[in-house]
Amino acid sequence: MGGKQNPEQRRRELCDAAITLLAREGIKGVTHLKVDRKAGVADGTTSFYFRTSAALIRAAADRIADLDLADLTAATRSESPDDGLSAADGLARLVIRSGTGARLVRSKARYELVMPSSRDAALAEAFSRNQAHFFELHRNVVLGLCPAGTDPEVIDEKAYVLMTFISGLMLAVARGDRTISSPEALHDIITAIVAAAPATSHREGVAAVDG
Repeated sequence: MGGKQNPEQRRRELCDAAITLLAREGIKGVTHLKVDRKAGVADGTTSFYFRTSAALIRAAADRIADLDLADLTAATRSESPDDGLSAADGLARLVIRSGTGARLVRSKARYELVMPSSRDAALAEAFSRNQAHFFELHRNVVLGLCPAGTDPEVIDEKAYVLMTFISGLMLAVARGDRTISSPEALHDIITAIVAAAPATSHREGVAAVDG
């Protein structure tokens, strides 16, 4: 990483190093010096860009949210106009891929920050800003699997049920559970959940997701 560095690129690299440390060691394992060493930069570089530990952790949370949004956006559209992928395919791929490589590291880091975010408004904002996109992906899945003309409130209710399942599954995947190991297997489960989900709407629960 020698030579002159674009400041924004440097921040991203430092955040990526912090995310790796979060996944491996938790919040207590993320210090300015450890991030310097992980990123391969001179001592003091991280503290120059992020003056406090809180600022560093919040920047890492924002970086996770940005990467998550990119994945969510990709999951909502086909890779090419003729590949025939559905929203359910995109969701299934998103979940299975969350258990591999850099995405697994990010998943672990995200869950390390979930509980602290309940006590830190800045962390909470970083993770809540993608919630509407996450719900919309599930709603698109349900729309694709339900008959045309299905009541929109029923669509929302089924989307909420599906999202609750997928959220729990993603946590299990981050912890190493590989019971569901392929997008095809998960696609079948998603289809079954949507078919079996309640057809009555509980608007309070759905409103909480939307808001």
